[in-house]
Amino acid sequence: MVVTTNERKIFVIDFDSTVTQVEGLDELAAIALKGQADGAEVVKKIKALTDAGMSGEISFSEALKSRIELLKANKSHIEILIDFLKTKISDSFLRNKSFLKEYNADIYIVSSGFKEFILPITQSLGLKDENVYANTFTFDKEGNITGVDQSNVLAQTGGKIKLMESLKFEGHVSVIGDGYTDFEIKKAGFADRFYAFTENVERPKVVAEADFAIKSLDEFLFYNQLPRGQSYPKSLIKVLLLENVHQAAVEAFESQGFDVEFHKGAMDEDELIEKIKDVSIIGIRSKTNLTKKVLENADKLMAIGAFCIGTNQIDLKTATQKGIAVFNAPYSNTRSVVELAIGEMIMLIRKIFPKSEAMHKGIWDKSAINSFEVRGKKLGMIGYGHIGTQLSVIGEALGMEIYFYDIVDKMPIGNAKKCKTMQEVFETADVVSLHIDGRKENTNLIGAKEFAQMKDGVIFMNLARGPVVNIPDLVAAIKSGKIEGAGIDVFPEEPKTNSDPFVSELMGLSNVILSPHIGGSTEEAQQGIGTYVPERLLEYINNGSTTGSVNCPEVQLPLLQDSHRILHIHRNVPGIMAKLNNIFAKHHINITGQYLKTNETVGYVIVDIQKAYSREFVQEIKAIEETIKFRMLF
Repeated sequence: MVVTTNERKIFVIDFDSTVTQVEGLDELAAIALKGQADGAEVVKKIKALTDAGMSGEISFSEALKSRIELLKANKSHIEILIDFLKTKISDSFLRNKSFLKEYNADIYIVSSGFKEFILPITQSLGLKDENVYANTFTFDKEGNITGVDQSNVLAQTGGKIKLMESLKFEGHVSVIGDGYTDFEIKKAGFADRFYAFTENVERPKVVAEADFAIKSLDEFLFYNQLPRGQSYPKSLIKVLLLENVHQAAVEAFESQGFDVEFHKGAMDEDELIEKIKDVSIIGIRSKTNLTKKVLENADKLMAIGAFCIGTNQIDLKTATQKGIAVFNAPYSNTRSVVELAIGEMIMLIRKIFPKSEAMHKGIWDKSAINSFEVRGKKLGMIGYGHIGTQLSVIGEALGMEIYFYDIVDKMPIGNAKKCKTMQEVFETADVVSLHIDGRKENTNLIGAKEFAQMKDGVIFMNLARGPVVNIPDLVAAIKSGKIEGAGIDVFPEEPKTNSDPFVSELMGLSNVILSPHIGGSTEEAQQGIGTYVPERLLEYINNGSTTGSVNCPEVQLPLLQDSHRILHIHRNVPGIMAKLNNIFAKHHINITGQYLKTNETVGYVIVDIQKAYSREFVQEIKAIEETIKFRMLF
């Protein structure tokens, strides 16, 4: 929906719960009645009357009269209210102060509120006093509020309609507000469109009558092709968060005005194909698979956040080909996984769990047989990444000897010893711990052959990825006594939600610790991930920076200042920069900053330009044959 007209554009805007996040009279009551015995109850009644009047349930004049009768306030309370309202200006109005100042001759505040507290706020936004229409209080000699100036038409039911009739506007009139009285202006024929403003409060009856419901002033400006503080309204950008990611992530996106949808569970391919069509950002953990088929249906998707370490659940090749940036959390849950590995290793070597189960059955088995210290034991790791190296440090601090194998050449930390093959690790280690990713090549990496290579009585742990271990072969090795104890946190098939059943051949085996994929499930880790991943996603969406992306060229960009920023992801072939620069030169575009990074698949060029440019210039940039994704920020 884009609204255009060559007529003069006139903007009639409500004040309470529109320009500000709150209802001024309600807040004045809360200030004036604070500390009084029945103050809270009176404030509650006033707020109920406000809602009834704004929703059209009772007449405005009746609601106003009843509220003023309950209100016991004076001028000193109004001064406090003004200071408070200055901190409660709606975010989208603050973002668009330049529009408000530039168009102030055509912006009219029409409010059932009161000039005494409205004018200081509208003045701070650059609006004209003479364009503010609102009620005024009457006071006694001591400055106490005694009532409302009844000669003002806005004190009456239908007052906004009478005012609009007297103003005789000529041009295209848009009304923006959250109340039924705002809609009545359009209903009476004194406005061309009514926009229900829902950034602060959503009244269903008002939304139902509106031409359009808008979650922010940015949306209104975008639809009407007017100057604005955001190139694209964040309230129109949908964020889908799955698998019960930490609430810190939800709050991070909601605080910036994104449209956030949150689900506790994962989704299968068919669900995702339908759900992802209008999603711009998706956040997942390890159970959700973003397959090629899913991503091919994600035409609006700009970024993926993996709230975990691994990204094997994402088709990175397809994501890259579609210009979708992928971010993960490579460090945030490292400590949590390591601590679980250490804890399980000690419990398994000491055979604590079989003894605990016996105790619950009334059996007292005080014995040191087959119960050992970890000190002096050999810890072998397959995978020596962030988790493996941290486990190496703590294991060595416990007095263990460390051996590892990694397909990538890694520098050993401390006294750790690098092995040439997995078999060398297996033949040496008393404890084997897996810390590898779930790429297809690693499926069933550990099976009967590998278990046979391990020492008799080995402790085996998998806190990495379920598919890397052949479960029937593991069960056979445990039952034969080859493996003395096992700690398994991940499984080839895992329930989607906590309400789904778990089934495994490993159930019921002695000295086997089964945990529900909780290696990184500590409050500290989830808080860290819930903060880290949204920070990377928001940097990319707001600024264009790709720091921490696993598939896009990494670019750390300065903050955008007094320019417009072009973000162009393209196939990495020769000649793209020449094509771009030719278009800049053709349209006489002044470049204030330019950045370029490439990998083997795509190139990412960022150009900061002066604000003056034509629509044709933008279309030519988009039309470059090799273009994958194009965005503009300002």
